[in-house]
Amino acid sequence: MRVVIVTESFPPDVNGVAHCALQTARHLVDRGHLPLVVAPATAAGIGSDVEAPCPVVRVPSLPLPGYPQVRVALPSRRVAAALTGHRADMVHLASPFVLGVRGMAAAARLGIPAVAVYQTDLAGYARTYMGVGEAAAWRRIRSVHAAAHLTLAPSSAALRDLETHGIPRVKLWARGVDTVRFRPDHRDEALRRELAPNGEAIVGYVGRLAPEKQVELLAGVCGLEGVRVVVVGDGPSQGQLTEALPGAVLLGRRTGDDLARLFASLDVFVHTGPFETFCQTAQEAMASGVPVVAPAAGGPLDLVAHGRTGLLVPPRDAAAVRDAVRSLVADPGRRSAYGAAGRAMVEGRTWAAVGDQLIGHYTDVLAERRLVVAA
Repeated sequence: MRVVIVTESFPPDVNGVAHCALQTARHLVDRGHLPLVVAPATAAGIGSDVEAPCPVVRVPSLPLPGYPQVRVALPSRRVAAALTGHRADMVHLASPFVLGVRGMAAAARLGIPAVAVYQTDLAGYARTYMGVGEAAAWRRIRSVHAAAHLTLAPSSAALRDLETHGIPRVKLWARGVDTVRFRPDHRDEALRRELAPNGEAIVGYVGRLAPEKQVELLAGVCGLEGVRVVVVGDGPSQGQLTEALPGAVLLGRRTGDDLARLFASLDVFVHTGPFETFCQTAQEAMASGVPVVAPAAGGPLDLVAHGRTGLLVPPRDAAAVRDAVRSLVADPGRRSAYGAAGRAMVEGRTWAAVGDQLIGHYTDVLAERRLVVAA
């Protein structure tokens, strides 16, 4: 199968969309298929596609105002040319909003079936960074997803949201996790002593540092006795969080085995953002054997079994976050039990397993298309 993955982000970007697109391309190659990636160009001189598993076509882009780490693709003929040149059987639209809209239009003109993967709260993103109203953003989302032959939602909450806004032909497709890289035995006592020299319990957040993530809700946790807050990631809120989280250790962006050691070395993982369509970092914490505290909204509702693998708290409630963390810090036995249960829950959610599910969705779309053509 010849697949063109049109994605709003791709490595060296570090975010959920980029990571999922990379894992999708890798799995397609592993299964003997022929993917091609179309993505926005990176900032000049930063990163390369040397480690990409397949060819990558870069489209000219500009940094998003207020969030320069995010690149927005400019109009270009390269999208249609990539679909034609690759002789695509299928177009995979990863979190389509700007580049993906052009990918959908090109696929429709060329008569190529398209699967759209909904992955980001794009309406909230547009409202926060682009000054676009949520209703207008949903109209744009609806136009591209309604034109797709299938839309894949990462969680039950996202699926309901899409259907509520009139998106047809929606199915559930969750995300995988690297259970080899993220595992409990990466816990590093030397790293723990470096981060918490007085033996404090280490409470961590991993992800973008941006307004919609509401990392400032950890301020109350910073005030707990015997707790060290560690924040991993970068983004436009980094400067404000230095002041908002007194005593916290801000480590900046970490990746690969370094990130895996940090996850496994936590005592509690906290995610604060209420707008997650999936929440991959919660799943990576669970794979690392770490209990999770997260908002009872969006993707975490599918991931975190309250009272078994972690605790769900009311969204945007700093006191609830603080109290949940305090209860887990005070009970090492419960932390250990939750961590073990979380690891057991995600062990079967490998990228290979979910990648095969995705190929199954492609196959179904192509089969339905053949029936329509034959009729």
